[in-house]
Amino acid sequence: MYRHFFKFLIDFTLSFIGFIVLLPFFMVITIILFFKNNGHPFFFQNRPGKNEKVFKLVKFKTMNDLKDQEGKLLPDSKRITPIGKFIRKTSLDEIPQLINVIKGDMSLIGPRPLSVKYLPLYNSEQRKRHLVKPGITGWAQVNGRNTISWTKKFEYDCWYVENLNLMLDIKILYLTIIKALKQEGVREGGTAEVESFTGTN
Repeated sequence: MYRHFFKFLIDFTLSFIGFIVLLPFFMVITIILFFKNNGHPFFFQNRPGKNEKVFKLVKFKTMNDLKDQEGKLLPDSKRITPIGKFIRKTSLDEIPQLINVIKGDMSLIGPRPLSVKYLPLYNSEQRKRHLVKPGITGWAQVNGRNTISWTKKFEYDCWYVENLNLMLDIKILYLTIIKALKQEGVREGGTAEVESFTGTN
């Protein structure tokens, strides 16, 4: 009952209240990034959701669009802006995703939505992460975030899908707040840059 009904109801209610409470921060950050990023405060990207249905994820834009001589984007560590580094390190870049939760694309708690290009690379076990809605935070995030291997992340994701319940979601939400305050699980400098997933042997 929780997985199929109450989880959505709780997601919508808490996200709506959270967005209203955080609206002043949302507006201030939007205005700052509007001027810092040449009128583009938001970052949009297609991500796979439940049952691999693609949706458009929204986050605050924390990197510029600088390219090399060949026209390719520079590495994340070269493009992240000073204000973007702070926003990432404090997880403020996640605030716009509350809109995704309110729309029903995401959940507050669930496996993080990854790049669409990874879909063909998952094995049958890893594909289970798409049996539920992706989340703003999840079991993998409170157990290492960007400092653990892809294999371990997917193990945590699949374990969450198989054991999803109210008390587990409450635990993850609590640990997320604690780790965000302590700024745990982010690589040095707040860039959160990780190697691309290339499949599992």
